[in-house]
Amino acid sequence: MRAIEIRGKGGPEVLALADRPTPDIGPGEVLVRVAAAGVNRPDVQQRKGLYPPPPGVTDIPGLDIAGVVERSAADVTWPRAGDAVCALVAGGGYAEFCKVPAQQCMPLPRGFSFAQAATLPEAFFTAWNNVFWLGRIAPGETLLVQGGTSGVGLAAIQMARGLRDATVIATCSSAEKRSVCLDHGAQHVVDYRDAQWPEQVHALAGERGVDVILDSQGGDYVPLELGLLARDGRLVLITSHRAPTATISTRDIYIRGLTLTGSTLRARPPGYKGRIARELVEQAWPLLEAGRIRTHICGIFPLEQAAAAQSVLDANAQIGKLVLTVSDLAETVP
Repeated sequence: MRAIEIRGKGGPEVLALADRPTPDIGPGEVLVRVAAAGVNRPDVQQRKGLYPPPPGVTDIPGLDIAGVVERSAADVTWPRAGDAVCALVAGGGYAEFCKVPAQQCMPLPRGFSFAQAATLPEAFFTAWNNVFWLGRIAPGETLLVQGGTSGVGLAAIQMARGLRDATVIATCSSAEKRSVCLDHGAQHVVDYRDAQWPEQVHALAGERGVDVILDSQGGDYVPLELGLLARDGRLVLITSHRAPTATISTRDIYIRGLTLTGSTLRARPPGYKGRIARELVEQAWPLLEAGRIRTHICGIFPLEQAAAAQSVLDANAQIGKLVLTVSDLAETVP
């Protein structure tokens, strides 16, 4: 099969099209003929040598796919051969075939093309795990999303609004991104390039403060964000682009009952991811099918141009998601 491999640590130029063996599947797994694959920041981190695949996982990058099941293991009741699915995977998405634990597969939302569906798994799994499970967002609470126009950011904004009627404050870095955040449901948007952004968030949240913060920056943002939290507030970290360490007041955490937590999904077992998949299909998929939650694709590239797609992420020029088309089915609706 055709696949993209990473030939050393470095920039997008280390990505290369190669011939790789088609994966074998084991119990509980399905083989998907990939129509489209999402391009995500963890793929970039892997390319740089900062986010290696878990033991036993292919070195082919790519964490979310959409396509048609080619075959399934004997113990799998769904999906079966011929079913159209999208799925979160631990690796292997940048290829013509990808093996997937069946529990991590989801049907395509009605009316979605494979390319649209490929934008869903990584972003929606991550937003659900961190905002709904770890962040415990409750009806009517206030959510701050750092980096509102990322795939995860847009998913978090829309699900928090649509499922919890939350007040959402988002941060971004341009007028165009501000417009996209507002168009996707954020009530307030703050420019994080302004040194006064914490004061602006505080003014918008009021004296109570922010209940949940979803942050991908870490570093010196962490003490600022802890200061913005309401009593019993939750700060959830999903990466640390600014710095891997921070100096914080532990006294402030226990006096105000704060929660500081974080996660990665890649090494989680299929059962954990399968529970998220079921909740997304039950709660978020109806909103997608009704048009109350939308995907935003900012670029579509053929598989062999994976380096060009990742260059967009390197430049921080993306709004929403980037997609690789792997077959002629990519932009069709099954």
